[in-house]
Amino acid sequence: MIEQYLQAAQPYIEHYGYAAVFGLIFVEGFGIPAPGETVLIGAAVLAGEGRMDPAVVLATAWLAAVSGDNLGFVIGHFGGRRLALTWGRRFGVNENHLHRVERFFARYGGAVVMFARFFEGLRQLNGVVAGTAGMGWWRFLTYNGIGAGLWVGLWGGGAYVLGNHLEQVLALMNRFEPYVIAAAAAAVIVVAVYVLKRSRTD
Repeated sequence: MIEQYLQAAQPYIEHYGYAAVFGLIFVEGFGIPAPGETVLIGAAVLAGEGRMDPAVVLATAWLAAVSGDNLGFVIGHFGGRRLALTWGRRFGVNENHLHRVERFFARYGGAVVMFARFFEGLRQLNGVVAGTAGMGWWRFLTYNGIGAGLWVGLWGGGAYVLGNHLEQVLALMNRFEPYVIAAAAAAVIVVAVYVLKRSRTD
């Protein structure tokens, strides 16, 4: 499995070095599908082998994650609401739905932003959704910086420290992944039901 990460990341890193780490994580942060997490893990493993500087890899990844998400936030802040209403009407989305999302983010947005980076899909749309929902920029920046630090620390720092043991750890994580996803889905459903009930009583 380690070889898979290295094989996927190595072509980018060989051609562009640290710029590949920054660029792929950066574009992933504002909604463009890119192997940001893969290149982070691959670069960290290469750093563990002495072929890259671990401090530069981690700092570059953190800066790229925060910058990309903030660009996504700007996109969502200035154009997300209009696009959501324009295209969302085809799927029944209206002002009332957006108000519910805004109220949800006003209460739980910090936790969502902090942990969204750990989930595929949410990682790419994290900033755009927060900006569209009207979350304050300083609040977003704070939680996004913390979340990016946790993400880089887990995947980048973990891959660097664990090295050859990373494969066993990933296998263990994959074993429990369905249970984690089920728990997360249940939590989302509970919160969604709560928000809908509150919105009907407001």
